[in-house]
Amino acid sequence: MDFSAYNLKELQTLEESLWQAETRFNLAYMDRILAPDFFEFGRSGKTYTREQSLSAPAQAINAKLPLRDFQVHQITAEIALITYISEVQYEELEIGNRSSLWIKANGNWQLKFHQGTPKAN
Repeated sequence: MDFSAYNLKELQTLEESLWQAETRFNLAYMDRILAPDFFEFGRSGKTYTREQSLSAPAQAINAKLPLRDFQVHQITAEIALITYISEVQYEELEIGNRSSLWIKANGNWQLKFHQGTPKAN
């Protein structure tokens, strides 16, 4: 059971859009791609709700793209687990192991869950 090349590219584009300020802070865009019950375990250890994610203030995102070690793990035809390593430059370079659970609903992918875990440089 392999995902089509289209699904793989679409999921990578969606995941990388979360690391680009022009899409990450576009309320209409984020409202469309976040599942109604979305939540996140942040790299900081904090838990974030959908509402908190939608109301986050816009800021620069200095992430390295394409995402390092990006992989799609197909669970079913409508569920995909994405894993990768993020590299974001703040005052210091922050590196994290990342995972996202994407669900296809009504023909569109929506982000249901995301987790970031600090990774040693």
